[in-house]
Amino acid sequence: MMRVLVPARLRAAVRTWFDSRYISIADHRQDIKDALWEVQTLRREVVTLQNEVARLRSANPPVAADKAKIDDTHRLAQETAKALDGVLQNEVLVWQAIDELRGPSSGELRRAGARRSSAEPGERPCV
Repeated sequence: MMRVLVPARLRAAVRTWFDSRYISIADHRQDIKDALWEVQTLRREVVTLQNEVARLRSANPPVAADKAKIDDTHRLAQETAKALDGVLQNEVLVWQAIDELRGPSSGELRRAGARRSSAEPGERPCV
């Protein structure tokens, strides 16, 4: 192996570049320890969740009062949907009535008014 004289600034720049690109052994070991700790924590959480699932599966089935409540909720949802459908249909009717009141475009009104005013010279059209 051959040694070469290298300026201190260049050597520091090269070391900085290597340090930024590569992880040290100590940092690598710490990362492995952190990952192992995370795995163990997740394992404990999974066991806790499995116990909770087992507990919920072995719980008593829903009571008949709950079925009555579910049926009542379903009935109310159906009535609400029917009422909302009626409201939407009424809104469509209102907008159709508004469109009918607007009638023909303003240009057609002016032409119709001009025809009327030619028949009746004393009156002005309302446009």
